[in-house]
Amino acid sequence: MKLILLGPPGAGKGTQAAKIAERYSLAHISTGDMLRAEIASETPLGKEAKAIIDRGELVPDEIIIGMVANRIKQPDCVNGFLLDGFPRTIAQAESLLGFSEIDRAVCISIPDEMIIDRMAKRRVCPACKRTYSVEPGSRWEQFFCTECGARLITRDDDKPETVRHRLEVYAEQTYPLVEFFRSRDMLSEVDGTGTVDEVAGNIFRLFEGE
Repeated sequence: MKLILLGPPGAGKGTQAAKIAERYSLAHISTGDMLRAEIASETPLGKEAKAIIDRGELVPDEIIIGMVANRIKQPDCVNGFLLDGFPRTIAQAESLLGFSEIDRAVCISIPDEMIIDRMAKRRVCPACKRTYSVEPGSRWEQFFCTECGARLITRDDDKPETVRHRLEVYAEQTYPLVEFFRSRDMLSEVDGTGTVDEVAGNIFRLFEGE
């Protein structure tokens, strides 16, 4: 299978993508992870991308499209792949369909205010990259990674003011992809307001039936 996972920032795409990729033995291609690796390595592309991401804006098409086109040529994509975070614009989608077949686009839907609340609680381990949800009033122990002990951080692009801007960008530039794939009979929509396992179950039923 060659799949695309769509949805606004904070909808749980990364979590669900990992579950889908594991269940169906697909290569999980996350443009966010690819970019963060460039940022961590402080490459010229990483420095440019960090400035753009911190403003809540989208990285230019030519950078992302080139990264994805090269990535899906790798051996682990022979049996299929799941794109997480790409495409984000109609132009990217048209480019993608020009160099690869796609079986289905799955969109996880969730209200904006729920996303803002989720991301305000999200903390990330800067060392091992594990993510956590920290409730208001949590004890200090819950601000450290249970795997490696590093102090958790709030990513700049998870701050409420940046999240609102990212949602505006999504509505303007990325949400039109829903209609793009719907018009080609390639779209399936899933309610993202349930638990992680509930949402995963709904996605699995798209491919396996009731």
